[in-house]
Amino acid sequence: MTTPHLQAATPASRRPWFGLALFTLAVMVAPVVAGQLGGNYWVRVIDFALLYIMLALGLNIVVGFTGLLDMGFIAFYAVGAYLAALLASPHLLETFPLLQAWFPDGLHVSYFLIVPIAAVAAAVCGILLGAPTLKLRGDYLAIVTLGFGEIIRILMRNLDRPVNITNGAKGISGIDTFSLFGIKFSGIQHWFGMKIPSLWLWYYLLILLIVAIIVVCVRLQHSRVGRAWHAIREDEDVARAMGINVRNYKLLAFAMGASFGGIAGALFAAFQGFVSPESFTLQESIAVLAMVVLGGMGHIPGVILGAVLLTALPELLRSQAAPVQQVLFGSVLIDPEILRQLFYGLALVLVMLLRPAGIWPVRHREVQQ
Repeated sequence: MTTPHLQAATPASRRPWFGLALFTLAVMVAPVVAGQLGGNYWVRVIDFALLYIMLALGLNIVVGFTGLLDMGFIAFYAVGAYLAALLASPHLLETFPLLQAWFPDGLHVSYFLIVPIAAVAAAVCGILLGAPTLKLRGDYLAIVTLGFGEIIRILMRNLDRPVNITNGAKGISGIDTFSLFGIKFSGIQHWFGMKIPSLWLWYYLLILLIVAIIVVCVRLQHSRVGRAWHAIREDEDVARAMGINVRNYKLLAFAMGASFGGIAGALFAAFQGFVSPESFTLQESIAVLAMVVLGGMGHIPGVILGAVLLTALPELLRSQAAPVQQVLFGSVLIDPEILRQLFYGLALVLVMLLRPAGIWPVRHREVQQ
């Protein structure tokens, strides 16, 4: 009896790996290409798109996996950002001179400590938000979470008296940048005779973090926890009748999603070097929710696509609207920022009319796995 020989891999079997290799190559060279074609401005836009992807992946756990309409997710972003601003800037030392005796060289906490603290603090805030809203659904839950997001923003704006904690509407500046192995993610680095902008370093750092978050989300989605979230999303009453602890799983969803928002907020503070309440408005919450809905709720690739589209395309429209109007009409008739807002609205309306499940929705085969 002869042993069958192993068959060579067919072109069809090699196709997925070839596509993955091309995609990986495109991701690796994206900042270089963007820098050559559009300068550092577009590299910065890509970096912001990556931060929004982190936010969208966190909100997708609450909205996409569990079916809870959260309109105040930007509050967790603010918690992480302000926590990083307080721990990595001289603001606290200026407010409390007593701390200068304990930290004569200034309060410069490492981001390797700030990021986990921001994740835990945001998760605690997520539990505090979720606990009183466990019995709310739909529009009622959306209104309560919207109010929570506004409360955090107003609190940050007014927490400058009687003790100046957040510096009010002026915001906190002078925040330390991220550093890794003694390399600061600011300015221009010179490696092997090459000039490497810090925006490139931020890009690759955020890519690594997003890959880690995607791995966590995929493992959660296909775990017992993810199936419980899916059951709650489909029918909460039936899930409870089947023995699922709806209360605990909802709180877990709020905490997990909020922790990703806190991490993104801490990195945003390090990236910008400045935070203020104007960065955490209701409009930002709506934008992140629109990314999840536009891409496809519950589908991780769709959510990433939605975040990229709603970050890059409005910036492209805003950057090109003024020159095009100058050429056509000789003057700028419509503010590019207004066109950007119109794009958000029209994009959502068209997607909801033409593809209610999103541009890249989850397939039935993926749900059944």
